[in-house]
Amino acid sequence: MSTPQIDGMGTERARCVLAPNPSRLTLDGTNTWVLAEPDAARAIVIDPGPEDEGHLRRVVDTVAAAERRVGFVLLTHGHPDHAEGARRFAELAGGPAVRALDPAHRLGDEGLGEDDVVAMDGLELRVMETPGHSDDSLCFWVPADRAILTGDTVLGYGTTMLEGSLGDYMESLDRLRDFAAAADAATILPGHGPKLDDPTGALDYYIGHRRERLAQVEAALRAGARTAREVVERVYIDVDEALWPAAEWSVQAQLDYLRQRQMDS
Repeated sequence: MSTPQIDGMGTERARCVLAPNPSRLTLDGTNTWVLAEPDAARAIVIDPGPEDEGHLRRVVDTVAAAERRVGFVLLTHGHPDHAEGARRFAELAGGPAVRALDPAHRLGDEGLGEDDVVAMDGLELRVMETPGHSDDSLCFWVPADRAILTGDTVLGYGTTMLEGSLGDYMESLDRLRDFAAAADAATILPGHGPKLDDPTGALDYYIGHRRERLAQVEAALRAGARTAREVVERVYIDVDEALWPAAEWSVQAQLDYLRQRQMDS
């Protein structure tokens, strides 16, 4: 039911092509983003998605239907549901470079890093390093649309699982929140789920949720929990048990954060 609301959504310069890989972790599927100025000859594709031939060809066809070709491929991070299809997509699209923070996911010599500006036929994207969900997570600011593409750092609904450091993630959220307010951001274009047209409100929710979960983890430890699994069994009782293994990653990040904070105090 939500697919029509997500597939094809976007802004004047960005359009979502939804991958057919729905799951508990990917929500409705991976959002592949096609960006271009209205009269541009070339487009930028962000997160081609999984190695699903039908989806990859559909993204190529979406670009071609606007009488454009793909100039660059950018990755928000290297998880398979976002990046696995990048090499095959580049083949189908005529060989554009694939740029990412992690060299392991690049095709070509150019990477991406903090404060880089990616320009293509009048379109500009600013790169922001936002570790936490993964160590190689990036967000992209599109000033012409006042839009932030967040990958898995912020999702369209629910909250993201952490593979990286909680301290890094909290800093990333605080930074994004300050940036969204200062830049008067109009929308968040996430890697999964619908777009969010109240960026500061969404980021306030994410920050508040993380602080609440951290307090719950501390309470679980005081009550006798010792391992990430024991914490999950106490704190994530409102979450589908099928997601508990993934939740353990987030809890372990929180335990590491609390341990480091104790050592620093």
